[in-house]
Amino acid sequence: MPHAHAKVRRMVELVEPIATVTFSEVPNEAFLALGMRDYWDGYFAGRAAPLGMAPAEVVHAVFYNFADGEVARHIPWVWGKTTPQEVIAVREQSSAAALRQMTGELADSPGLVRVADLAARASVSAPTEGRALYAGLRALDMPEEPVARLWHAATLLREHRGDGHNAALLAHGIGGTEAHVLLALSLGMRAEQFGRTHHLPRARLAAVVDGLRGRGLVDAAGGFTDAGRETRERIEALTDELAAPAYDVLTGDELDELVAGLEPIATALQAID
Repeated sequence: MPHAHAKVRRMVELVEPIATVTFSEVPNEAFLALGMRDYWDGYFAGRAAPLGMAPAEVVHAVFYNFADGEVARHIPWVWGKTTPQEVIAVREQSSAAALRQMTGELADSPGLVRVADLAARASVSAPTEGRALYAGLRALDMPEEPVARLWHAATLLREHRGDGHNAALLAHGIGGTEAHVLLALSLGMRAEQFGRTHHLPRARLAAVVDGLRGRGLVDAAGGFTDAGRETRERIEALTDELAAPAYDVLTGDELDELVAGLEPIATALQAID
């Protein structure tokens, strides 16, 4: 059944910290043990592994928001050190270990199995059309162990939304680096201050900002225009709309139960950050 926008938005907030434990220290150490040179090798190997041995050009297209050349510094180099199958296994095991470590007693709470099962039902119920990364994840086995099951389900829901977000950006003519600039502005930062873009050559970043300025989305001082703010709001609203079908399989009571079960877990993870 369709659910209220506010509930879908709340699920986004709850799923994000659970899925992103995969980018924390325990999985990073596991990837380094596989022969990765640094955090970013593990990042690209871990996220791209469900796509198999896809070339850098395909990973760049699917990930959408990395600057030209960033993916190619890691793909296919990482596949000379390990395989997608090995990475998938290590990512699941280390992410579950991180989630268990970071949530403490909550990982063994009686309600976790139910929460993981509800999240898993939602995570495999959405359409895959046009969602390459989500489809790749859907092709993997759902873990049986509850903590791993919850992490995998959260990852599916996150990447399902992410694929939809890329579609919303594309529909509004916003490229990957442009999306980061708009995100930075929404956080009250200039593009050159933002972690995902500050490393880019100044001339390249300035050209992106100038392009947004030419479209009337950024003002002379480098901040949002009204049109820029409205464009980003439309993109976020469309992203939520495209994410909503994942939860249609749950009744209203089940979604409320899932939200209530995830809240203490997300709170514990956010407290660590």
